[in-house]
Amino acid sequence: MKKYKNIKDSRVTMTQLMLPSHSNFSGKIHGGYVLNLMDQIAFACASKHSGHYCVTASVNRVDFLNPIEVGEMLTLKASVNYTGRTSMVVGLRVVAENIQTGEVKHCNSSYFTMVAKDSAGKSVAVPGLILDTKESVRRFARSIRRQEQSKKRRNNFKPSEFKLEEHLEVIAERHNAKIEL
Repeated sequence: MKKYKNIKDSRVTMTQLMLPSHSNFSGKIHGGYVLNLMDQIAFACASKHSGHYCVTASVNRVDFLNPIEVGEMLTLKASVNYTGRTSMVVGLRVVAENIQTGEVKHCNSSYFTMVAKDSAGKSVAVPGLILDTKESVRRFARSIRRQEQSKKRRNNFKPSEFKLEEHLEVIAERHNAKIEL
């Protein structure tokens, strides 16, 4: 019998004060540190949903929208948006709050694909999702679409099927590259 879980039962939120030790040479919070926190919360969310330890299989695009300052409170929110047989797509949202002014800014959003593993390291089936709102259906459908687009991109540029002549003119005319074949 297939098992299903509510999205709300796996949601995870983490808040952390950004310290000088988290900053880069320009005095902003280091992007690698933020990525580390994102990976941790994606792991926690996926593990909570699946009941197993999970590994990160891929990260779908991370855009750093606003810099994060030392002294701001960083809040990361994660929820499972999609479930496959052994994988889950965890949606993440990161916001920073200036604790003196109360200003809140969206810093980034991303999608982590996590795979559940058993104690022997083998992939294990995960519970499906109960989609009980229009928003949950939209997020699930959007995850399906991202997977289709990713597969199409991979297939379009397989070395065995790549047609060099289709790209030479565009690269030479519109991009910062010099072709010397």
